[in-house]
Amino acid sequence: MLSAYVDMIRIRFLMMLAYRVNYFSGIIIYTLNIGAYYFLWKAIYGGNDTLAGFTVLQMTTYIAISWMARAFYFNNLDREIANEIKDGSVAVQMIRPYQYLIVKMMQGLGEGLFRLLLFSAPGMIIITFLFPIQLPTDVMTWAIFMVMIFFSFLINSQINIMVGLFAFFVENNEGLMRMKRVAVDLFSGLIIPLSFFPLWAESILRWLPFQAITFLPASVFTGRVTGQQVYDALLTQVVWFIVLILPIVFIWRKSRQRLFVQGG
Repeated sequence: MLSAYVDMIRIRFLMMLAYRVNYFSGIIIYTLNIGAYYFLWKAIYGGNDTLAGFTVLQMTTYIAISWMARAFYFNNLDREIANEIKDGSVAVQMIRPYQYLIVKMMQGLGEGLFRLLLFSAPGMIIITFLFPIQLPTDVMTWAIFMVMIFFSFLINSQINIMVGLFAFFVENNEGLMRMKRVAVDLFSGLIIPLSFFPLWAESILRWLPFQAITFLPASVFTGRVTGQQVYDALLTQVVWFIVLILPIVFIWRKSRQRLFVQGG
């Protein structure tokens, strides 16, 4: 059974490879995004050396690594699941000898690995020549960061799966999916680091899973989090991964009880 799930990763990776030209153009788009944020934050800093605990160099590095990490953890599992529920193909998936949600997770991982190797890695190399960023020299920092963005993928995928499964309960969850995407990008710290939020808002966001997607891994990568705090950040991700399993199992069981095929 395990080999079947591994094959799902391989098949999705090969499928993405067939459209690799799209991702080469995506590197240019992400580079432009990073450039726009770089000049925006440079203007915000003005003559200041630090803002909200970020130096200019840390902020530039934070922006670059956050967007390149997003290329790995981002996926459209919510839309895929919603579409399969609407066209009724999810019913066929349910009777096959594997776990439907694990298959979706593996497919998302295959897509993420493709983007990591052919999008994030070359994109990061290009960025280092265009903007002043500071890469960690400690091998352990790189190793922990790679583990953390893997958990970023898991947590983001869990949120996507939950949103996608709501298609069982509503006729159209397009609005919910769009709201989720905005919430993840904003509250994860991708657009604005959590340190720049008002204290009351930052305190609330610290109790939500979004920070585990972008802010915590990027803070470790930029050196803003060191020592024991690094392992505390990793533990936060592990805890959220475990916690999010519970609502997914609950929604999935309720979903199976009221399978409703739309347009079938």
